[in-house]
Amino acid sequence: MCKILKIHKTHTTPLHPQSDGMVERGNRTILSMIAAFVSEHQKDWDEYLPILMMAYRSSVHSSSGVTPCNMMFGREINIPIDLALGRPNASENVSQSQYVKKLEEKLLGVHEFARENLQMSSDAMKRNYDVNASLHVYNPGDMVWLFSPNRKVGLCPKLQRPWDGPYRVTEKMSDLVYRIQKLGKTRTQVVHHNRLKKYVGTAPSGDS
Repeated sequence: MCKILKIHKTHTTPLHPQSDGMVERGNRTILSMIAAFVSEHQKDWDEYLPILMMAYRSSVHSSSGVTPCNMMFGREINIPIDLALGRPNASENVSQSQYVKKLEEKLLGVHEFARENLQMSSDAMKRNYDVNASLHVYNPGDMVWLFSPNRKVGLCPKLQRPWDGPYRVTEKMSDLVYRIQKLGKTRTQVVHHNRLKKYVGTAPSGDS
């Protein structure tokens, strides 16, 4: 299978994440998904893992244009809606050699499609980075997140949420410094712009 898909096996050393860039990036995505759902005590993280992994494996990735399941197995994963509504019956009796041949053709096609999308995604990311490399300006009234990676003793740092908020910009003190106020609070604080990012969505209920 590795020969058919032109997969080259490599060996890496322990505790050296730089040699596993793609794996580490995938782990970071999964950790961020868990962190978004886990309770403050973090003892229920494993309860969310099955549904989050199903969502991850069945979601089309913007960079590749295909789902991880399709990339790995040449078919889509069965999700709960398929159990309720069913899926088109595409089963047919084929020999083992025919199955392997069809799987090879399908996987090669999917991987070629993914490679083309990855290249286009890389080019688009570079263009967006060049466009957005300039300073982001916030105005009074804008909603923002505040980067505040406070570590709580006894909890896993990777599952803690580094962004706090939302906050409202109350004063633009300069192009680099802003005064912000957390919704529902009276205290304000002065922060540097590189600790802020734009809040996208509706204001939480009870916002004044």
